[in-house]
Amino acid sequence: MSLIDPLGRRFRSLRVSLTAACNYACDYCVPAGSVLKPSPNALDGADLMRLVGLLDRVLDLKKIRLTGGEPLIAPNLSAVLAGLRAHQSEISLTTNGQFLGRHVEALKAAGCKRINVSLDSMDPVVFKTMAKAGDLESVLSGIEAALAVGMKVKLNTVPMRTQNRDQVVPLFDWCSQRGIELRFIELMRMGHLQDVAAFDREFVPQAELVELLAVFGEAEQLPREANSTSQTWVNARGRFGFISNESAPFCGDCDRLRLTSDGMLYGCISSSNALDIRPALTLDEPEAIALIVDRLGRALKDKQPVRFSGEQTIMQILGG
Repeated sequence: MSLIDPLGRRFRSLRVSLTAACNYACDYCVPAGSVLKPSPNALDGADLMRLVGLLDRVLDLKKIRLTGGEPLIAPNLSAVLAGLRAHQSEISLTTNGQFLGRHVEALKAAGCKRINVSLDSMDPVVFKTMAKAGDLESVLSGIEAALAVGMKVKLNTVPMRTQNRDQVVPLFDWCSQRGIELRFIELMRMGHLQDVAAFDREFVPQAELVELLAVFGEAEQLPREANSTSQTWVNARGRFGFISNESAPFCGDCDRLRLTSDGMLYGCISSSNALDIRPALTLDEPEAIALIVDRLGRALKDKQPVRFSGEQTIMQILGG
């Protein structure tokens, strides 16, 4: 079975969700009032890493990113970090940063060199309103701790018109003082935000964000790197980027594959087609590899040609 699709895409980057649970309940991620719990079928660290190893054997992965939910509250975190030391892939992590400070040294020891922190406001009140939990100061101190040990940090922000549009400038100001790239993720039509009215009320397009950042001077857009979801811009103060499924779709050369904490494979962030690879855990290696190849071929067919169209799948499950 070919593992390259008609657009020339192949899986080279793996997102591994360590848990579906999260200590936050951000409005763009989950419906109001939701409780973000771990999957009852979540795998332990050893089994999850065996599946990662099988995927790596077949795909020769370039990148492995740990996600959630919130990966730093996952009970299998230590076992996963220990298992990652055997991999040659570039290791990174996406986190809300609430507990980053206490895990920085362990992440570094596991070979993690890049951290993406989701942060939507520099105002403590707005922060708490959007996240429903946590405290801003802990996140900021965690970021400083990661920078202090030499990790490369990026910030991810989801602008919402009625909540944090006025935080765009303060966030970039803070990031630019520390050499951190700030990336704006356009609101996505996924899960509860498939509702047209709710989406339209909160959506802030990329062009509007560029205008807001013009207070820092003229900005130049850099060429987009192959397989990147982000467009990067640079001005006199620093770098900022956009992940814009609506304004500038990026599916055409996407190389991402997603593995959930309970052993389900997804070929696209907007797909609800879960492909179970847990049976590979009970098979001898040749049979396990054959099963993985079959599931990867199916997952590749779920990738979108231009932009993804949201389904009921929510970000909490797939980890962004």
